[in-house]
Amino acid sequence: MTEGLVLRTARPEDLDGIAALLTDRGEPADAVDHRLVVEDPDAGWEACAVVVDGDKVVSTATLLDETLVLDGLEIPAGQVELVATDRAYEGRGLVRSLMDWAHARSAARGHLVQVMLGIPYFYRLFGYTYAIPIPPARPVTSRPPVAAGFTLREAGADDIPAMTRLQDAEQARADLRMPHSPALWRWLLARDGSTQWLVERDGVPVATGRTTPPDEGVRLCEVAAVDDTAAHALLALTEAAEVTERPGTVAGGALEPFLGPAPEEAESYYVRVGDPLAVLEHLRPVFGRRLAEGGFADAEGEAVVSFYRSHVRLPFKAGEVGPVVPGGTMQAPGAVGGAGVAPDLLPSLLFGPHGLKGLTARHPDVYPGPNAELMHTLFPPVRGDLMTFYIP
Repeated sequence: MTEGLVLRTARPEDLDGIAALLTDRGEPADAVDHRLVVEDPDAGWEACAVVVDGDKVVSTATLLDETLVLDGLEIPAGQVELVATDRAYEGRGLVRSLMDWAHARSAARGHLVQVMLGIPYFYRLFGYTYAIPIPPARPVTSRPPVAAGFTLREAGADDIPAMTRLQDAEQARADLRMPHSPALWRWLLARDGSTQWLVERDGVPVATGRTTPPDEGVRLCEVAAVDDTAAHALLALTEAAEVTERPGTVAGGALEPFLGPAPEEAESYYVRVGDPLAVLEHLRPVFGRRLAEGGFADAEGEAVVSFYRSHVRLPFKAGEVGPVVPGGTMQAPGAVGGAGVAPDLLPSLLFGPHGLKGLTARHPDVYPGPNAELMHTLFPPVRGDLMTFYIP
């Protein structure tokens, strides 16, 4: 850092300064969220960094531990949140320095991917790509009746196991999921910025979700239910004005008839893959299962994927993928039977809804090469269901 500014791990004595900065650049609830994170033993002060000018906190960021699950395989991930800079210090590269800190810490913690929400375009400057769609919020146009025996109450700490079970059942239907960690469940129950709800039928938990505060219009999201009538009770009893769509789930299908059209704007989660080779190596079991289930169980060969300035070879035999072999520049992968993928589209290839075939139709610098069936089997469309600290 220059001009007397210092980037360091945050300390307890920074709490008030960070709170003031987050409140000024966001809202008071952000300061509460920050305190919950740094005072929790699962995260701690090491999860937060600050830039200080003397004793004054002028910029900050926090890294959360997350876990993505792709086709049953856990992928350690990080999420950068609570980023803010004092207006008088903007334009000095402070956020870039904090993102470098966050990515270095993320790698040290074994994270292979970073996922985040953020303002449009800005985080593309730090290696992020829009890759995973965010389901839209849709207006409630009518309300279902509530069957007898249903009650709604605000959830507490003792309800975390029940909410986790309900969410796990809904997320199990997705190819890619990101559940709430135990620590994040605790923070969600203690924070001011949203409310967790539980619906019970004759005393048994059957639906859950969370809502934004009344002054934000009461949007219901992360809806999970065991059946249609439980989902109907959740919508009716929370009196939500909007619902975040959750396609492919029991609750999502149950609420569909009561929702108006989605907005036209598309939103996506940012995803960053800092070390492509490490991620591809980690995903070998997923690739192997896809080959075994996709008609290549008895095949032997290699899949070549070029990112133009580099490439990888994925040797396979009998439904198993061997260690990933890195290579150098390869401008014409089709000549060796390979596929071409622009490097900034790797997150979309691995975690997005289009698969290699869909990306080929959208980007001139993506193509499957002569072994299209093999490549489309390795890189199919992925339906994601992510739950994040903040409601998108």
